[in-house]
Amino acid sequence: MKSPKKTKALTLKQQPPSLQQEFYSQIREVIEQARGKAYRAVNFIMVEAYWNVGRLIVEEEQKGETRAGYGEEIVVEVSKRLTTEFGKGFDPSNLWHMKSFYLSFPKLEALRRELTWTHYRLLLKVEKEEARKYYLEEAIASNWSTRQLERQINSFYYERLLSSKNRALLKKETNKLEMQARPEDLIKDPLVLEFLNVKRDAKLQEKDLESLLISKLQDFLLELGRGFSFVGRQHRISADTEHFYIDLVFYNYVLKCFILIDLKIGRLTHQDIGQMDFYVRYFEDKMRGKGDNPTIGIVLCSEKNETIVKYSMLKGSKRLFASKYKLHLPTEAELKKELEHERELIEREKRLLK
Repeated sequence: MKSPKKTKALTLKQQPPSLQQEFYSQIREVIEQARGKAYRAVNFIMVEAYWNVGRLIVEEEQKGETRAGYGEEIVVEVSKRLTTEFGKGFDPSNLWHMKSFYLSFPKLEALRRELTWTHYRLLLKVEKEEARKYYLEEAIASNWSTRQLERQINSFYYERLLSSKNRALLKKETNKLEMQARPEDLIKDPLVLEFLNVKRDAKLQEKDLESLLISKLQDFLLELGRGFSFVGRQHRISADTEHFYIDLVFYNYVLKCFILIDLKIGRLTHQDIGQMDFYVRYFEDKMRGKGDNPTIGIVLCSEKNETIVKYSMLKGSKRLFASKYKLHLPTEAELKKELEHERELIEREKRLLK
């Protein structure tokens, strides 16, 4: 009886490249996950340490409160010694930030592991507690980097959302961060596009604005808000022998619907609204899938005519919106003026309805 033929084991070089890559990817993923956990753990340990440093500064100041300038003197001295022993990161301004950190977030157990010390430093700049709480929760939910958080704070993200039609509900829901799955709650007006770095005297055409937005798509998605994913640009739709092109198409997985954006340089016209209505109706008939919610259309313009908005199909619509865009960050005074104007319009509408 013949003995069974022995099968020679394949060497590493003889293994199919796809198997080698798959094995490598599995090991790499394990290492990456471990490094990520270690990084987050170390970050949070330092966050806790800085909170405790702030606590000690406050307690020490309270002991010496009868002596003028006691706090300043001791912080300066401690800063010098810590810098000598541990290096950068312990200058007096940073120690004062640690004190503010302790005072602003007095419960150690309430600190969030997802955020770094730099996140918390940025949050300390937000004076209003409800706004700070909103930014904190949104940074975690949307996985904002520190750069993204800083940009949202500087562009008055929270204040612009409060200017939406449903500002009362948003303020009520801030603590839970349970944004209602309704278009009017997620669509901001105005949108701030300062990340395009357009000069103030630049003359843009619509195609230029579109190209700039595509080149900075990640920043644009951040500005649009949670749930937006890019589908395409210049999406062609046909009506018999005529062809039309939608500037930008997105899908929002929070609203579970397509969102169409048409870019307009200058003031909104009733023709712009009619055109967007046509786009939305077409998508509803040809593109909307089973389980999708109704398609949303946004005309993004540099200026809105409030009379046209009032007497057009935009009034009370849940599917058609007009939002202004700003190419530069508004100052706090400019934003306040705009919100006051919006508030006056709402109050005027209420009086007319009575």
